[in-house]
Amino acid sequence: MRTRIKELRARDQLNQTELAKRAKVSRQTISLIEREELVPSLIIAVRISKIFNEPIDNIFIFEEDDL
Repeated sequence: MRTRIKELRARDQLNQTELAKRAKVSRQTISLIEREELVPSLIIAVRISKIFNEPIDNIFIFEEDDL
């Protein structure tokens, strides 16, 4: 699964710590998700979606190999 979190953070001028605080997760969690080493839970994905005001599928891109 690819993610656009880093791109969206830059757009909104948020660092990982600020995003983590808003999403109610650790900065390490955001880092792992950005590096595509962790697939977020649905709850975290929804929180991030609301923070960026973007649909989940515009932030998290599932590819054929992910299924």
